[in-house]
Amino acid sequence: MLAKAVLSLGLWLRFAAGQDTPERGPRPPISNTEGDLLFLLDSSASVSHYEFSRVKEFMWDLLQPFTFGPRDVQTSIIHISTTPTMEFPFDRHPSGGSLRQAIRDTRQLMGDTNTGKALSFAKEKLFSGEAGARPDVPKVLVWVTDGFSTDDISEPMQLLKDMGVTVFIVSTGRGNYLELSAAASQPPDKHLHFVDVDDLPIITKELQDGIRDVLQANRLHAVDVTSSSFRLMWPKLLSQETGYYSLEYAPTDDLARKRTKQVSGAHTSLVLSNLAPETTYEVALIPESNVHYFPPQTTRVTTLAEEISPAQVLISESGPRSFHVSWAPTLDSVMGYQVLYGPLPGNSVKVLEVDGRHNSTVVENLAPNTTYLVTVTAIYRSGKEKSLSAKACTQEEGSKVRHLRFEDMGPNTLKASWDSADGQVLGYKVRCRRQTGPSSVLSVSPRVHSVLLTDLASGTTNKVCVKPVYRNQPGRRLCRVVHMQPVTEAQGYRHRQRA
Repeated sequence: MLAKAVLSLGLWLRFAAGQDTPERGPRPPISNTEGDLLFLLDSSASVSHYEFSRVKEFMWDLLQPFTFGPRDVQTSIIHISTTPTMEFPFDRHPSGGSLRQAIRDTRQLMGDTNTGKALSFAKEKLFSGEAGARPDVPKVLVWVTDGFSTDDISEPMQLLKDMGVTVFIVSTGRGNYLELSAAASQPPDKHLHFVDVDDLPIITKELQDGIRDVLQANRLHAVDVTSSSFRLMWPKLLSQETGYYSLEYAPTDDLARKRTKQVSGAHTSLVLSNLAPETTYEVALIPESNVHYFPPQTTRVTTLAEEISPAQVLISESGPRSFHVSWAPTLDSVMGYQVLYGPLPGNSVKVLEVDGRHNSTVVENLAPNTTYLVTVTAIYRSGKEKSLSAKACTQEEGSKVRHLRFEDMGPNTLKASWDSADGQVLGYKVRCRRQTGPSSVLSVSPRVHSVLLTDLASGTTNKVCVKPVYRNQPGRRLCRVVHMQPVTEAQGYRHRQRA
């Protein structure tokens, strides 16, 4: 009773502190985790359909920040019912999208609450290759229950824990605290949660942190893999005073090319670079300790395919005498870039040198209304060169009219006027889009800088655009929205008679 009172008080304090409505937005991703995570889901008739749906939402909220795959987190669901049933094996869903849909599609089985049978079934599947489980990775069981079971759970649960499984229990009902605290991993305050089904989001972050602590990668693994490098990470086994690490690595198809590096015992990571693309490497970490013996740890890492830069060249912010050139991707293996540009047709070419750390530049002092051929060449540190070209066009100078104005010329009529555009203008096109009535397009000579717009209904909003016309390319239009005031009757004067 005292334990229940303490738990109730803890929940009340959370509510009082304003934690009863936690944010449900996406959480930061939880990376560098590896393990098999099994949900033991009460699917029996003692759980209502509403409670079952809320538990499914909670499961996805709990899993959402993790990354999934054969080198990350794998998850599965076992139903507690008359007969335990696996919803899907561990290796079925290697992505968050397919896993979320699988959880949504999970249906309640009803039946009896034979939790003991389900735990025995879970022990079998958590260590079964047929179920997609992996050897030598952390194992976590999350049991979500309404606190009721028709068979004994103590013996099968203890067997699971004896095999190294970390057990978290979430009770949404009035379960026996002593029984559940004995079933959960120790200490209970970290592995056992009592919460109403509508308040499951309260414990999501805390439970995520507990699972992460168990699944945090506890052996040699690689991150930040590129075509020519990767970072090795491993748990802290030594210290500066107790020894050092030897790292051996070689391509799997040519182990005679083995290379060795040594780092102090204070390190827990090392970047291996200058590697071959699309190559699988065998890596061994050998802790050399003068205090304890630590067995070597091994892993296998495959580098990515070699990226080619530039893979695309983009032209933007084009003006009469300049444009912006950008390209992607930027690679560490590229020392610098050359941007060659020249007018078409023509034979004159100019060159801009760009540092390899940048992926864009502005080309200036160009001729207006001209097409240029732009070639971006990547100079690799190995001496190789890769090039990609694109066409760019400068705008004609003054290709936009200025200062579009309107003047009321009487009922339903406006005068639109503008200042002339620069350059060899062949004429202007004036388009009026009426709120009511048909749109109209007027073409006028280059010497005309105003037109009358008629049939504009009172109280309507209309859009007027003026665009200069050039020989080689269209000019840029200038648009304004004009509102016609509604017509109102003039207020007459009332004659006041003298007394």
